[in-house]
Order: sequence, then C-alpha cells, then structure tokens
Amino acid sequence: MTPADGHRIAEEMTEEADVRCGLDGLAHAYGFKGFIVIAVPVRDSNSLEESTLMTNWPHEFLKGYDEANLMAGSPVISRLRRSTIPFTYDAIVDSRRRSDGKGAVVLSLFDRMGMKRGIYIPVHDTKGTCGAVAFGGDRELVSCQEMNELTFVAGGLFNRLSELKAKNYARNNTPLSKRELECLFWAAAGKTTSEMAKILSLSEYTVNHYLNRATRKLDSVNRVQTVAKAIRAGLIN
Repeated sequence: MTPADGHRIAEEMTEEADVRCGLDGLAHAYGFKGFIVIAVPVRDSNSLEESTLMTNWPHEFLKGYDEANLMAGSPVISRLRRSTIPFTYDAIVDSRRRSDGKGAVVLSLFDRMGMKRGIYIPVHDTKGTCGAVAFGGDRELVSCQEMNELTFVAGGLFNRLSELKAKNYARNNTPLSKRELECLFWAAAGKTTSEMAKILSLSEYTVNHYLNRATRKLDSVNRVQTVAKAIRAGLIN
C-alpha cells in the first residue's frame, strides 16, 4: 500500500471496522504482528488499556502491562508526551532506560507477546487531539523509507478514526454541557478539584457534581477513565 493509496482508502472508510481492517492490513504488509492506536495518556493516567482506541494486540499484553503498572516509568510514553517525531523502539534497549527497576518485567512481557521491536508514530486529528499509532512484532527495525510511508498513512487513518468516533458519539450519547466539558478540560490538564473550583469560580461541590455527571454520561468508572474517553471522542484536547 502506497501513501497515496492509504489516504484515498482512509477517505472511503465509513465504519470503525474499516479502519481496523486498514491498520491490520498495513501492519502485515510491513511485516509486523499487530498495531495499537492510543490517545496520549494524561500524566496521572496509569492504564494503557484505558488509553487504547483500537488494537489487535493480545488482550493479555494490555492486561499484563497494566497489572505491572508499567506506564508510569515508560520512556516511550514520556517521549510521546513531548515529541511529534516518529521513533522506533527495541524492548531490550528501552527496558534498560527505565528508572523504576521494571526493565526485566517489560522485556519478559514484550518478548512473550512477540512485540520486541517496532515503531511509534505521534499523530493528531483536525481537532488537535494527540495520539499515537504503533506497530510491533519481531521484524528488524524499519528503514527510513518505511518510516516515512507508515507515518504518512497512519496519520490519515488516525484522523479518519477520530472522525468516525466523534460521529458515533454524537449519535449514541447525551451531549456534555459546557460546564462539564470545562471541568473535564482542566482535569485533563492535571488540575485538582480545588484548583478547578478557583479557575471556574465554582465551589468544589459543584465541580465534583459536573465531573460526576460527565462520568455517568460517558459510562465511566472514575475520573481518569472519563477524561480518557472524552479525549478519544474529540470532546477535549
């Protein structure tokens, strides 16, 4: 699949399942085992699974990653939060860069799941939502040409996925109010309830009320998941 083909196909996709098939085909065309699309996690998030928009990576991988609490010390996640440049990863090399002493756990998990090497591509949609598309497997690291091709196509597919998710949300969910969105925006920025109350000139009780309503509307279990879902749906960025 050429970059031009990738963008043309992305524009023709009408369902999220179409994007999944496109990403799956792209992964296999370049010799990868699978793909994952994530919304770049907010700084107090500790769950890869909650940040995942779409993937065909084994569920055991996501479960094992979160059970070992590997996000907090991840040099990859840290890099995604501050960089827009695509980069390769090697589980052996990156495991040595961790400062939390969990390098052996990371290496064992990636090796067991056959995800030892791959590429992370920072992406964003037309609303500015930051995300990343990653491809992983056992193949050798990608060439510069492959990097450029994958980056070009992944950007188009991410943008199309975001558009489809926003349409599905608008069709299936009760809209969030302006105040609910404001509270979620500041929560995503890492503000505490007390800080949000001062910024918005509200009481802490009222801030919690808006956040709780947003949590119910988005069918979430906690504030972190609510923020993650709102980012995925393009409601905040």
